Amino acid sequence: MTEAPLSGLTILDLSRVLSGPYCTMLAADMGARVIKIEHPDRGDDTRAWGPPFVGGESAYYLSINRNKESVAVDFKSDAGRAILDALVSRADVLVENFRPGALDRLGFGHAALAARFPRLIYVSISGFGHHGPRRLEPGYDAVAQAEGGLMSVTGTPDGPPVRLGVAIGDIAAGMFAFQGLLLALIARGRTGRGQWVDVSLLDTVAALLTNQAERVLAAGETPSRLGNRHASIAPYDTFDVADGVLVLAVGNDSQWQKFCAALGFDALGGDVRYRTNEGRVRAYDELRARLATALRPMARDPLVARLRAAGVPCGAVRSVDEALRDPQIIARQMVETVNHPTIGALRVLGLPVKLSATPGAVRTAPPRLGEHTRQVLSDDLGMSAERIAELVARGAVL
Repeated sequence: MTEAPLSGLTILDLSRVLSGPYCTMLAADMGARVIKIEHPDRGDDTRAWGPPFVGGESAYYLSINRNKESVAVDFKSDAGRAILDALVSRADVLVENFRPGALDRLGFGHAALAARFPRLIYVSISGFGHHGPRRLEPGYDAVAQAEGGLMSVTGTPDGPPVRLGVAIGDIAAGMFAFQGLLLALIARGRTGRGQWVDVSLLDTVAALLTNQAERVLAAGETPSRLGNRHASIAPYDTFDVADGVLVLAVGNDSQWQKFCAALGFDALGGDVRYRTNEGRVRAYDELRARLATALRPMARDPLVARLRAAGVPCGAVRSVDEALRDPQIIARQMVETVNHPTIGALRVLGLPVKLSATPGAVRTAPPRLGEHTRQVLSDDLGMSAERIAELVARGAVL
């Protein structure tokens, strides 16, 4: 069997909730061994986030913790710190998303560990980063979306600012952290030394603004909420139809003409005001009204099929359930099944990155709290069964 690209890499995961666990799941999917450190009493916060719960496990927790091992250890205790220290000494990477300074007080901050383990790659994810006047503020996705400007451009012009339907700040921070981890690995291959990867939710959301930010930086224009329309392309928007909602993504003038021809909109196609994208953007209020009236009586699925056949980018606004049943999603293995000890067959999302020679895989179900504690303490640290039992009795491990 071909090894995944990160096989042989050991990651010690001290993170919880979403950003850090998402980063380490991406690494685990690509073959890294991820040892998830959890508190013996409560584990990762998301274990309690629900409903829904399935087989005693939170669906939220199940979504981002596959392919990992769970070791439950209280590293605020002396015995727990000794265990964590021993595990750090064997790890290639440490990932954490504590508030800046919290791990320093326990002796597990970057400076302390880098001095002892110079090859260690230390990945930190926080709300506002590890330097700057707001470094000590707690980080939450909704706050980052709000303060990073993303909510100000999300929603309808006459409605309130809206948070995205997924925690995009957390998820993208996890992606950037994984990117930083990989870059640090490449650099370590050249220099033999690890380094600190510092990712914040605020930086992440600012980076996601891309063209919206450049409107401010280069042109001095402050973007506003436009609903589902695009500020620079038209028609690029949603339209109500007889039995649902249609998305149009007409990206150039050729596609506009194909759109008009496919639906017999000769008057629109021949109108000089709409001939170019610039003209359509400038006259969009009137154009949208005309399109909305013309499209409203049409049935969604036949309309989508007709436009796709003509080469016009479009789609239906579908529920999550509809999307996950799409034959293309299934063909791309974006829904997979693993066996869970209490749930049985558990369906989870698949891997979006397909590697032809060294693919990753969904190998194991998200672990139960402390599922691998005894195995890791015995196999990795050489502890006897008696010593492990003593630690369990003292509450240092589960």
